[in-house]
Amino acid sequence: MQKRRHLYFILIIITIALGLFSRKIDSLPLATGDALYAVMVYLGFRFVFIRKPLYYALLLSIVFCFIIEFLQLVQSPLLIEARNHSLLRLVLGQGFLWSDLIAYSIGAFVCYLLDKKFIFSKK
Repeated sequence: MQKRRHLYFILIIITIALGLFSRKIDSLPLATGDALYAVMVYLGFRFVFIRKPLYYALLLSIVFCFIIEFLQLVQSPLLIEARNHSLLRLVLGQGFLWSDLIAYSIGAFVCYLLDKKFIFSKK
C-alpha cells in the first residue's frame, strides 16, 4: 500500500511538470494542460484515498475540476485578486470554457483506466 502511495506521489510530480511544460509548447493544444490538470487531481485523490475504490477518485476529480471551472464564472473581488497571483492562477484558472470540461473528463477517465490496468491491478 505504501509503495503504491509513493508511486502516486511521483506521478503527481511528473504530471505537474508535464502540465507546466505543455504550456510552453505552442504546437500542443491548450486542452492538453487541462487534461493533465485532471490527471494530477485524480492522482492526488488516489494518493489521499488509497483504500477507496478507483471510481471514487474518478468521481471526486471530475467534480473538483468542474467546480473549479464553474468558479471561473464568478467574478467576486476576492477571486479576481486570487487569480492575479501566478500560483493561484494555475489552480483557479482564468476563464470558463466548455471545452475545458471535456478535457477534464477525458484526462480523469484515461488516468482512471490506466490506473486500473497498470497500477491498481498489481496487488
